[in-house]
Amino acid sequence: MQTFTLNNGVQIPVLGFGVFQIPPAETAQAVAEAIKAGYRHIDTAQAYMNEAEVGQGVKQSGVAREEIFITSKVWVENYGYEAAKASLDRSLSRLDCGHIDLMLLHQPFNDIYGAWRALEEYQAAGKIRAIGVSNFTADRVIDLGIFNKVMPAADQIEINPFHQQAAQVDTLRAEGIVPEAWGPFAEGKFGIFENPVLAAIAKKHGKSIAQIITRWLIERGIVVLAKSTKPARMAENLAVFDFTLDDDDKAQIATLDVGKSQIISHTDPAMVRQFKEWVFGV
Repeated sequence: MQTFTLNNGVQIPVLGFGVFQIPPAETAQAVAEAIKAGYRHIDTAQAYMNEAEVGQGVKQSGVAREEIFITSKVWVENYGYEAAKASLDRSLSRLDCGHIDLMLLHQPFNDIYGAWRALEEYQAAGKIRAIGVSNFTADRVIDLGIFNKVMPAADQIEINPFHQQAAQVDTLRAEGIVPEAWGPFAEGKFGIFENPVLAAIAKKHGKSIAQIITRWLIERGIVVLAKSTKPARMAENLAVFDFTLDDDDKAQIATLDVGKSQIISHTDPAMVRQFKEWVFGV
């Protein structure tokens, strides 16, 4: 598996298997199957409610823990220094895999500074190998890093052909922060798997549209997080290292960018208020 190097030297596999919305009862088997297919990076979160099952799946796979990269995320209601520390202890206990390879702040709201100090402390203690954020704009990632001890190693954001985030990706990479793409297939919305531009490129290379999107992201220096509970689809998503996209392919994909989120905007003030209601009920 190809890897990128995080800003502290830790290697992160460029393809990650996401377990968002996989029911806990199905997660362990899905993780074990993903590892069997060739995945070495598993992405979960406190909010997904399946950290324990991820840990079980890693053990069931029979692959050595040292070969698996596990990402999780601190949920917003667990922000603040003390609350974040308690939540990290719970995540470590649920995963039961010795350490967490990458721990992220899941959302850019609430007491991110207190939570970040907790992440820094757990990284220094060796309980977490690298720390980062999710859904932060580039300016807020940099702000968090320069006013604390540790610059975030990664930022997990929505990136797909319809929301390409070129400026954000360029800024993150210039700062040595690895961008990660959630929603790389736009959650199947807007006919992405029937898009004629992507279909033509896929036909040209003898690949699927999902493989074209995945390859396009990797070539931009972006970690790709995909999800499927079907072993055949898992294998397909991994088969992206035997071809490259040319300049014309990339130019064609660039025309698909609509310049805004296709799923959720974290910079919309109304959404920020709505998010607080979702999380805290007030």
